Amino acid sequence: MPGSSMMPVSLTSARNTSGRNLAALNVNLLRNIVFFIFLLRWTRKTVLQLKGRGIIGSAAEAYTAARRILYGLFLRAPGVRGKVERQVADSITKLEGKLVPKGPGVEHYVTLPKEGWSYDRVREELQKLGSMEHTRWEDGLVSGAVYHGGVDLMKLQAEAFEKFGVANPIHPDVFPGVRKMEAEVVAMVLAMFNAPPGGAGVTTSGGTESILMACLSARQKAYHERGVTEPEMIIPETAHTAFHKACQYFKIKLHLVSCPAPKHQVDVRRISRLINSNTILLVGSAPNFPHGIIDDVSALSRLALKKRLPLHVDCCLGSFLVPHLARAGFPTTPFDFTLRGVTSISCDTHKYGFAPKGNSTVLYRTASLRAYQYFISPDWSGGVYASPGIAGSRPGALIAGCWASLMTQGEKGYVDATHKIVGAAKRIETAIREDPRLASDLQMIGAPLVSVVAFTSQTLNIYDVADAMSSRGWHLNALQNPPAIHVAATLPMVAAVDRLIGDLVAVVEEEREKERVRVAEGKKKKGPPGGDAAALYGVAGSLPDKSVVVQLASGFLDTLYKA
Repeated sequence: MPGSSMMPVSLTSARNTSGRNLAALNVNLLRNIVFFIFLLRWTRKTVLQLKGRGIIGSAAEAYTAARRILYGLFLRAPGVRGKVERQVADSITKLEGKLVPKGPGVEHYVTLPKEGWSYDRVREELQKLGSMEHTRWEDGLVSGAVYHGGVDLMKLQAEAFEKFGVANPIHPDVFPGVRKMEAEVVAMVLAMFNAPPGGAGVTTSGGTESILMACLSARQKAYHERGVTEPEMIIPETAHTAFHKACQYFKIKLHLVSCPAPKHQVDVRRISRLINSNTILLVGSAPNFPHGIIDDVSALSRLALKKRLPLHVDCCLGSFLVPHLARAGFPTTPFDFTLRGVTSISCDTHKYGFAPKGNSTVLYRTASLRAYQYFISPDWSGGVYASPGIAGSRPGALIAGCWASLMTQGEKGYVDATHKIVGAAKRIETAIREDPRLASDLQMIGAPLVSVVAFTSQTLNIYDVADAMSSRGWHLNALQNPPAIHVAATLPMVAAVDRLIGDLVAVVEEEREKERVRVAEGKKKKGPPGGDAAALYGVAGSLPDKSVVVQLASGFLDTLYKA
């Protein structure tokens, strides 16, 4: 064609080949970069794993994980899966029979009544519901669970409910009295835990929410100040399970650290080995729920300061007892804001503060730490929205009941309560350690300082002991890893301590005699599980894969909502 020229074929071919080579080079380069990043990432994870757990510890974790996976596959195998599901269904059916009342005279209301009931009829039905057969917490037969400060205080709380039943602290201008009471509750608890000037806090619905908020604050702090996007948290294996919940909710990797005998405090050296650039929070308990042991918070504080990390101390169970141990005449150990490394504390006012259920606090060394748990939405079409924690609307009546409890008890009241409650726990501990009828078969776990006593046995099935105590009307707590029983003393239990010790002596003798008969018959020691606790925890402890236990627990939760 005139005015045009054709590129030689050889040059066109060379250009195409060069383009293909360049594209291949780019693909190879990209592939190498991706592979390098992948290799670097997993090399770093491996190095941190070996640094934190060591070769032997890492191998043990790998072995445990492999057992869990293989056993899970076994449970899903044809023939096995159906049998397991039938057994789980049978267990849930039995559970439903115990929890959901049925039979003559039991009515179930699953739709609104066509016409509203009269007040008298509602009162009558409430009386029936309150009189349903239950473990007699009123007689002090329940470990923990009910932490009331006496009948008169409960009546005062009811008056507070009546006065502030419609109050909601999300509207401080509408309910200024509730705002004032909430701020004063936080201030009083901050002072009790020796917070420095500038300390801050909020009230929550309970210990779990307090712990969740402390974990959220630490995660947000690490993200905004250090750019941490793969957060990790290090806690004692005995720390409250609410920390596990926080990690599941907020996508935080959890590291559990052992609490070796004889002190059963968290191993601070192992915590130090696990710390890396992704670590956002260290945790200690004062005391922990299972065994009532206070961790070495002083050592944790020094480590937190050295590594420049937040340290949370869970005092939900210790509540208003731990701050008053010394004044009540009992030994204590440092645990609060007087230790410079402690940055946050959770404390349940609804436990030994005797406030109505649904009250707790989370405390911070500074207001800036508290701000990391806030939720603020500046551009919502409904207006600027801000809340201090998970909840939006909150019951002002509970805050009023909490404030009334704290003001009624005062320092002297809490010191007296500490003397009674911790004194009761010490009597139980002394009986287990020194009474020959108990000491030969029961062993204390650690040396608790507060209200919880935990014990195990090398000669008896401790879960059979728990079930036998249940048959005598007691509601105690079965533990696992290791198998044990714990008793959390409360004010109602103070008057029932002699009965508890007497029943425990009788039960241990009964179980001891069963063991004698079993051995005489040529059978192995610690026979098959008898009651509910023995069956559940015996199975749970023997299974490397906990999916069956998860199914049972899920079925239990479902049963709670069967009308």
